[in-house]
Amino acid sequence: MSQVKTKIAALPLAGRIVSYAHLFKFRLTSYVVLSAVLGYFIGVQTINYTTLFWLILGGFLITASSNALNQVLEKDTDKLMKRTQNRPLPDEKMSIVHASIISLLMGIVGVFILWFGINPLSGILGALAIVTYAGIYTPLKRITTYSVFVGAFPGAIPPMLGWVAATGFFSLEAGILFALQFLWQFPHFWAIAWKLDNDYKKAELKMLPFNKKNKTTSIIILLSALVLFSGSFLPEYFNISGRIATITLFILAALMVFPAIKLVKTQDDKYALKIMLMSYLYLVSSLAILLIDKN
Repeated sequence: MSQVKTKIAALPLAGRIVSYAHLFKFRLTSYVVLSAVLGYFIGVQTINYTTLFWLILGGFLITASSNALNQVLEKDTDKLMKRTQNRPLPDEKMSIVHASIISLLMGIVGVFILWFGINPLSGILGALAIVTYAGIYTPLKRITTYSVFVGAFPGAIPPMLGWVAATGFFSLEAGILFALQFLWQFPHFWAIAWKLDNDYKKAELKMLPFNKKNKTTSIIILLSALVLFSGSFLPEYFNISGRIATITLFILAALMVFPAIKLVKTQDDKYALKIMLMSYLYLVSSLAILLIDKN
């Protein structure tokens, strides 16, 4: 362990920053925090900048903690995959103990900030996100293909957390935001799993339906995109947003459905990549249009 510490100490400041950015998955964490902020603006009537600040800080700490704990638990798995073998833990730029202490402290502080800086319900949602993502979803990936279903729950919490931070309570509207992001998880993660199937198999991670890359799996991916498409009317139906948002949501979901149809026909990885890229567009754009066209 002393050798690992020496290696960390030997890194220049920029190298340390990059290592921590990889440990916390800074880009992904930023997307998650943004979705929570958009959820806040969708739900808020009068902006409280103190609450918004605590949401951003607490949300960042919660998400970074979850991502870091995920890497702590998957250090040996990450060594086996080309995509992850250069992360700071498998590459031994950082020790397990060091990463564990930092991630646990960030999680505790994040929950504390959401609970006492905003409201207890926000703190509970933050704690649930960490426990379900790092404590349940992460180990399940090696056991069952249903891990994606479990992982969809913490993945859908951020916009709901933003709404709860804005209003102080859970409501049907918060549930709709949760539902849309929950449905989004399936075509998104299954498209990634299709593209990275060989890598996942090396690590014995069960991410695709039935753990197989075949026609049946591609049909399930298409069906998941169609379910998301069919849910596009929900915000307008429950008076969260207007017609412009509904049309936009249908278009955004259709951009995932079309390559999914191609994937069923061809089984070509490039269409899984297109689904994945369109899912990133959907993630931010869907919440943005709900904010722009909110009732």
